[in-house]
This record gives sequence, structure tokens and C-alpha cells, in this order.
Amino acid sequence: MSAFTANEMMTIAASRALKGSDVCFVGIGAPSAACNVARLTHAPGITLIYESGTIGTAPDVLPLSIGDGELCETAVTTVSVPEMFRYWLQGGRITIGFLGAAQIDRFGNINTTVIGDYAHPKTRLPGGGGAPEIATSAQQIFITMAQSKRAMVDRIDFFTSFGHGEGGDHRKRLGIDTAGPTLLVTDLAVWKPDPATKEFTVVSLHPGVTREQVQETCGWPVRFAATVEETPAPTALELQTLRDLKARTEAAHKAGANAGKRGSKDG
Repeated sequence: MSAFTANEMMTIAASRALKGSDVCFVGIGAPSAACNVARLTHAPGITLIYESGTIGTAPDVLPLSIGDGELCETAVTTVSVPEMFRYWLQGGRITIGFLGAAQIDRFGNINTTVIGDYAHPKTRLPGGGGAPEIATSAQQIFITMAQSKRAMVDRIDFFTSFGHGEGGDHRKRLGIDTAGPTLLVTDLAVWKPDPATKEFTVVSLHPGVTREQVQETCGWPVRFAATVEETPAPTALELQTLRDLKARTEAAHKAGANAGKRGSKDG
């Protein structure tokens, strides 16, 4: 159980940042995995909310999308999307917004819309969904993503979700009174914004990762904290919880796909 992958380290390091008292607006994918590992280990009291309106959900498997029936079936309650955004999110009741990104810059601004020119993109991405509102209305924003120069860029191709803008007090100047991105967890390191400039700075390297590796997979000159810690390796409990969750998810989705094929033939 001592061996682990970079992706497992990323997910577990991100999960550790959550507390049982948090009310967390969860993104699909890596954020969902991190939040549910936290719920199943050290933070059983955490309230997980997905964009479809499911509150206090406790999925046994990771959802394929915000519309996955698993979320509604295991939720304490399900409310309308307008109520979710107007009352819960814009009402300041969400402590953590947990997001992923296709592109990110040094100030935590996120692109999930297009790669390349908007009118003639190289790749058209899923879009913002509720992320732009989450980025400005949740009390804090956590972000998790794998590092690459293609993803961590000096300038994002499209401004989907506002992080710290140009840095410094840009959020405050725009009248945004929430903290914005306070944590970035990648497959190589843990980053936090500089208190003054708001530029993401490496505060912890995952086991076996070097500063050179971090710089090689980042599109801007990386800043390192005065003291850079080593991220604690995953515990046996954390690894087993994550692997069991992934195994259940794979089995459930495979069974669902097979059932769909049988239904199609029968029809």
C-alpha cells in the first residue's frame, strides 16, 4: 500500500484541505473524488452540494455528471437550480467551491471554454456552467488539476472564472468580497497565493518531486515559498478509501453501460 500514483497523491492532498464543518460546492471529476475521499475518511460531517441542486449528498460511486441519479438518491434534499444559486451560493452559505480547470494562470483565473481563439478555437471545452458564479460567491475556492505547460499558462485563452484577476487587490476593486482561490493542488505540488500579490506559490512538493519538475510543467516562472515542505505521503486508509471508491465507480458504470446495450438490443 506504500506505492501510489501522482494522481492519487493529488486527490488525497486535496481531500485533506477539507473539514467536516465545510459546506462544499463540488465540481465533477477530480474535485468530486477529493471531496468524497474527505467525506469517507476525516470529514464525515462535510456537506457536499452539486450544481443540480443535491444537498448533503453521499454518493457510493463518483457521479458521471451533475445529473447523475446517484446524487439525488443519496442527498438529504434536492432543490431547484435557481434556489441553489440564489439562496445557497449567492447567499454566502457555501464555504468552499471546489473546481477543476482546463487552463489556469498564476493568479488562479480559470478557462473551461475554448483553447485558442474564441471564434476559431483549436478545442471547444464544456464551458463554465456554474463555475463563474461559484468562483465569486463561495467563501473560498480550491482548485485541483494535473500540471502541464498546456494547462498552466502565462495567459489563459478565455476568461471563464475569475480568480485574482491581475493580482493584488483586483477582486476587492471589483467589489468581490470573497477570498477567491486559496489553494491549488496539482499532481506535483501544493500551491497557495502570496498574501500580497496573490500569485500562486509552491508551499509543498509531493514525495519525490523536484523544483525542476514543477517548473518544467508550468508556463510561467514558478515562485517557491521561503520554506517548502514535503507533502505527507498517503496513508493506508486514504489510499484504500480512494481505490475502493474508484473500483466501485468503475464497476457501476460498466454495469450501467452493459444494461444500456442489452436494453438497446431488446428494443
